[in-house]
Amino acid sequence: MGRAFEYRKATKLKRWGHMAKTFTRLGKQIAIAVKSGGPEPENNPALRSVIAVCKRENMPKDNIERAIKNAMGKDQSEYKTMTYEGYGPHGIAIFVDTLTDNPTRTVADVRSIFNKFGGNMGTMGSLAFLFDHKCVFTFKKKADMDMDEFILEVIDLGVEDEYDEDEEEGTLTIYGEPTSYSSIQKYLEENGYEDVGGEFTYIPNDVKDVTAEQRETINKMVERMEEFDDVQTVYTNMKPEME
Repeated sequence: MGRAFEYRKATKLKRWGHMAKTFTRLGKQIAIAVKSGGPEPENNPALRSVIAVCKRENMPKDNIERAIKNAMGKDQSEYKTMTYEGYGPHGIAIFVDTLTDNPTRTVADVRSIFNKFGGNMGTMGSLAFLFDHKCVFTFKKKADMDMDEFILEVIDLGVEDEYDEDEEEGTLTIYGEPTSYSSIQKYLEENGYEDVGGEFTYIPNDVKDVTAEQRETINKMVERMEEFDDVQTVYTNMKPEME
């Protein structure tokens, strides 16, 4: 497995928290997709992508339909994507992705957690050199698929030659530059790949070792951060515990 896949696999539960929080996160993403492209998945690539992720996370169909319907309401809040970054305890770099209808409230909440754990919230972009920002697509692998041929076809779209395969789920995960998101999704859908779900992620380009005691403190900070409804995902460059 590739470095990115192993990092995501080892940290997914810690970053995304409990199932209920995952549904809240995805519900907000549905709202943004609906507001930008309408409620019909067949006419809205962004919504199709989010719905594929929802299915992969076992979000019930009723929840998905309810989120789409709610997003069409006139009184729905407009969410903004905001990213905060800084150093937590023991020099661990932390990225916090949020979707918020009140940035003033959100930045105060995030800053309070940094302060509580003796961290220091920095300015936007100050830790960009520690993480690679990528778009990630997971989809069903076709039968008898030639991976070398596939990579040659998509590499010009900004897709990396490193990919990950989940044989149990029958899926492939590929990585690309964030600016290539739309072109990659279009290629996959036009070429008949199924359940195409796309996301954005931050992958540390160098992880930092910590002691068991330090890991416990950092995990507590991440968990406290995830308690806020505005927080979507928390990324760190702490070396994950591999199973």
